[in-house]
Amino acid sequence: MTTPARTNGQRPRVVIVGSGFGGLFAARRLAKAPVDITLVAKTSHHLFQPLLYQVATGILSEGEIAPATREILRSQANARVVLGEVTHIDLAARTVTSTVLGRTTVHPYDELIVAAGAGQSYFGNDHFAEFAPGMKSIDDALELRGRIFGAFELAELATDPHEIDRLLTFVVVGAGPTGVEMAGQIAELARRTLRRDFRSIDPTSARVILLDAAPQVLPPFGELGKKAHKRLNEMGVEVQLGAMVTGVDADGLTVKDGDGHERRIHSATKIWAAGVQASELGKLLGEQSGAAVDRAGRIAVEKDLTLPGHPEVHVVGDMISLDKLPGVAQVAIQGGRFAADAIKARLAGRPVAPEFHYHDKGSMATISRFSAVADIGKLKLTGFIAWVLWLVVHIMYVVGFKSRFTTVFHWAISFMGRGRSQRVATQQQVYGRLALEELGSGFEVSKTGGRQHVTTPVDVTGRDSA
Repeated sequence: MTTPARTNGQRPRVVIVGSGFGGLFAARRLAKAPVDITLVAKTSHHLFQPLLYQVATGILSEGEIAPATREILRSQANARVVLGEVTHIDLAARTVTSTVLGRTTVHPYDELIVAAGAGQSYFGNDHFAEFAPGMKSIDDALELRGRIFGAFELAELATDPHEIDRLLTFVVVGAGPTGVEMAGQIAELARRTLRRDFRSIDPTSARVILLDAAPQVLPPFGELGKKAHKRLNEMGVEVQLGAMVTGVDADGLTVKDGDGHERRIHSATKIWAAGVQASELGKLLGEQSGAAVDRAGRIAVEKDLTLPGHPEVHVVGDMISLDKLPGVAQVAIQGGRFAADAIKARLAGRPVAPEFHYHDKGSMATISRFSAVADIGKLKLTGFIAWVLWLVVHIMYVVGFKSRFTTVFHWAISFMGRGRSQRVATQQQVYGRLALEELGSGFEVSKTGGRQHVTTPVDVTGRDSA
């Protein structure tokens, strides 16, 4: 079923693809511009992705890091939010096609901002995802929460020492910021939060392994990465570097070390935090514009973030390949604002900035409560000061006063005390993704109802819904 998109009047139509940092900050930048904005995203929320690991480990609820996009933009009269996954962009016709549950909508545009982000990359081994979920969505975080807390519950019931050992072994693949933060929080969960909650097992005996094929923890952080490595070891995290994962199944992983030796790690809970792959829309845009697309799916854009030959199309965030910009939130935020400013300048007849300049505000990663690393220009911080700075920066970028308040409240519970307020885990969280994949893409559409092209009895009420 195809639905034509609606527009208000004859003002320039700006379509924004994606409700992440790039898309949302672009939309807000255009709040007072004389344009009609349509923001299309495959989820109804704006995800604060850097805090996903805290949802997975029971510190925060999903609502605190994923406020509804409609709520954020409800006072912005020129913005309309549309749920749907963008399946096609026609640069010649200037249209964006999105679909959700069998309903297709076509959105014409005069200006386009593509901020579709990136997903997890398994480096050509997508079958690993069945047993090692990534960390890119709320679904991922809730599934991992169920797997992590469920592992302790199952270990409490087990009687075989080898099975208990498998259940209490947690492996995180990828020693970047996400992997370090995840490994650190699982270690704290086992050794601090849960240590008195069980009778048949000792949660503090849980084994947390951080794997990476790279030779260093947090490679972009330099010497700070070595300090993070030391702190992880002090917490009981086993850091195994130069180790490449060659196989993943329900019972564990196969790892190949630098000397070519292969070994087996028995583990019930595996978490994939290594590598990203840009949205498939990058390849689609590359085919139509002639722009190069790299192995990670990132598209080469002009210096002003537009596509070659298409000044009306802006691409921002994790999707772009330009001057080796990192795939971090600040690149998306600044890129979204830059694209919005370019649109406003063009509409006002002013010169458009010829080049996007990224202002590096530094990088941070938490290791445990009261411990973090921060690399901000010439300033290299570790420990408590870096952790406080991390808290302040993340509170600033959590959208909405309500979310900031509850986030701080739950941080106080977790960091000052021993509790974690979000420990609910269900079978649906753990197995929902796999069940949907098994049922196939047609399952969701078949269960949503909708108007069918069949003959029905006459309804005397005259209402379509009767």
